[in-house]
Amino acid sequence: MPRSNQGGGPWGSGGSTPPDLEEFLRRSQDRLRTVLPGGSFGGKGIVLAALAAVLIWLASGFYRVDPNEYGVVLRFGAQVRETPPGLNYHWPYPIETVLTPQVTVVRPINIGMRLVEDLRRGTTVRDVPEESLMLTGDENIVDVDFTVFWQIKKTSVGDFLFNIQQPENTVKAVAESAMREVIGRSQIQLILTSARQEIEVAVHDLMQKVLDNYGAGVLITQVQLQKVDPPMQVIDAFRDVQAAQADLERAQNEAQTYANRVVPEARGRAAQITQAAEAYREQTVAEAKGQTARFLKVYGEYKKAPDVTRQRIYLETLERLFNGTEKIIIDPGAASGAVPYLPLPELAPPRTAQTPPVGAGR
Repeated sequence: MPRSNQGGGPWGSGGSTPPDLEEFLRRSQDRLRTVLPGGSFGGKGIVLAALAAVLIWLASGFYRVDPNEYGVVLRFGAQVRETPPGLNYHWPYPIETVLTPQVTVVRPINIGMRLVEDLRRGTTVRDVPEESLMLTGDENIVDVDFTVFWQIKKTSVGDFLFNIQQPENTVKAVAESAMREVIGRSQIQLILTSARQEIEVAVHDLMQKVLDNYGAGVLITQVQLQKVDPPMQVIDAFRDVQAAQADLERAQNEAQTYANRVVPEARGRAAQITQAAEAYREQTVAEAKGQTARFLKVYGEYKKAPDVTRQRIYLETLERLFNGTEKIIIDPGAASGAVPYLPLPELAPPRTAQTPPVGAGR
C-alpha cells in the first residue's frame, strides 16, 4: 500500500517546521563579521563559522514528545522508528524528521445526526436520514442515530499515519457499514426494546475487525446508540403495535399466574384421591385376609370335631339372629290340649323413663 502523509508534508500531524538552513548560515556569517576584527573572514574564521553551524545543525535534532503524543521518526520520508513521550533525538533535517500525533485523545463521530450551533437556540440536533434509515432483518425500516468514539492505537501509530487517508471519513464509513450489517440481521421488535446493548457490542467488534484488516491503526473505544425509532411517518402505528404487544405479554403473564395457582391445587386433590383409594384398597385387602384367616381357623377346628363345631355354629347363628327380638317359648310335648304359654316380655319389669339431671337442656 503506498504511504501517504496526512498533514500535507513530512512535518504534518504535530511536527515542527524545519529551519531554513541557508538563511541560518547567512545570519551566522553576518554575526561573525561583526565579531571578527575588521569584519572580514580569515581561514580560521571560516572554520569556526562552519563548526558553529554544524553544531547548531546537530543540536536542532533534539525534540520533545508530549505525554499525550507519540513520535514517529522518518528518514528521507520513510518510517524508521517510533519514540515514546519525553526528550528524544533524531538526525537533523533534511535527513530525518518526526511526526507527533496525539494518541490519547478520544475523538467522537456522529452518524445519522449532526450537532448544529445556533446563536439563539444553542446546540441543536439535525437528523441525517440518508445515514440513519436502515433496513432490518424482517424487512422493516428503522431510524438509528449513534456515536462512535475512537483514538489512535499506540502500537500502530505508523499505520495510522501512512496506511489510510482521511481517517475520520474512513472510521465513519466503516461504522455506518457495520451498523447496517448488524441491523440487517436483527428483528425490529428486539431492536426497539431489549437488544440495544447487544447491537452496540456487535458493531464495536465488527468495526474493530474491519479496521484491523485495513491496518488503519485505529482503536474503537465505544459505540453508543443515541436514538432507535421507527420512521416518523409510521411511528404512531409502531406505538400501537408495542401497546398491543404489552397487552399480550400482560395477558400471558396473568394466564401463567392462574395456571401456577390452579395446577398445584389440582395435583394436590389428585394426590389426595389417590392416597384415599390406596388406603381403602389396603383396608379391604386386610379385612379379606383377616376373614380368610378366621375361616381357615374355623375350618381347621371343624375338621377336628365336625358335630360339635356344627352345633356351636348353629347356636351362635341363632344367638346372632334372635338377639333383641321378642321370644315366645312353647312346649310341644304337653299332653293337655291347652298350649302352654309363657309371656316372657310381660314378666319383665317395665322400664321407667330416667329423669334428666337438674339443669340439663338449658
